[in-house]
Amino acid sequence: MATETFDIGGDLTVNRLGFGAMRLCGERIIGPPEDEAAAREVARRAVDLGVDLVDTADSYGPGVSERLLGEALDLDGDDSDVVVATKAGLLRNADGDWLTHGDPDYVRNQVLASRDRLGVGTIDLYQYHRPDPDVPFEDAVATFAELKDDGFVRHVGLSNVSVDQLETAREIVEVATVQNRYNVADRDAEPVLEACEEYDVGFLPWYPLAAGDLDEVGEALDAVAAAHDATRRQVALAWLLERSEVTLPIPGTSSVEHLEENVAAADIELTGEDLARLD
Repeated sequence: MATETFDIGGDLTVNRLGFGAMRLCGERIIGPPEDEAAAREVARRAVDLGVDLVDTADSYGPGVSERLLGEALDLDGDDSDVVVATKAGLLRNADGDWLTHGDPDYVRNQVLASRDRLGVGTIDLYQYHRPDPDVPFEDAVATFAELKDDGFVRHVGLSNVSVDQLETAREIVEVATVQNRYNVADRDAEPVLEACEEYDVGFLPWYPLAAGDLDEVGEALDAVAAAHDATRRQVALAWLLERSEVTLPIPGTSSVEHLEENVAAADIELTGEDLARLD
């Protein structure tokens, strides 16, 4: 995979195009997939293709994505170079709702469950999934800092935060990454990305392909794709990689075919004219 690298937290070097493991779960990200063996094969194929940053969360399934990754990849083995990022702070119910839950005791419980499912002693990157309006932000972040001090996690990340929240968190713990919604058609998180650039914090744009709904910029994407014999989605990923040296796109899929297509996007070299058209 022809992609540059980024040092998460200054010491975890990863290829900048990662893999999001949310869609390894069942419908609506609830329960297991119909074919668990196929889901595990997607994860293994990602690593075979050079992907060494895999993102998941305890709420995916819940617990299903982490378990499948733990079964598919020898994450705690001596020869494992895969960096796994997981998250805590959201609850699920049978209706598929995503409910904020940043209670410190809950997070302390969840880190133990995540370590067990992943089969690791220390989680590489543990992210606060979404600020809980019922829990003081500082208290929640302090809990993640304590987990780092206790050796349960190596690095702390944030997700779905503002610039002000990032600034607040950095006064409590060294923030290694931020994961916010961002793609070529949705750039509302641009100020957060710029702050990450300033602090050399990795920026994981979730929803990097807008679930394929890129019609808002479809004409420009199609023109650039035609010039590179690529797909619209590949150009959208290539744009994210070109957008900043701190961006770490994590496109997700349950298909080996789509996975291979996504990884091939790292080989696309956009020209200045391409970037101007997309911007």
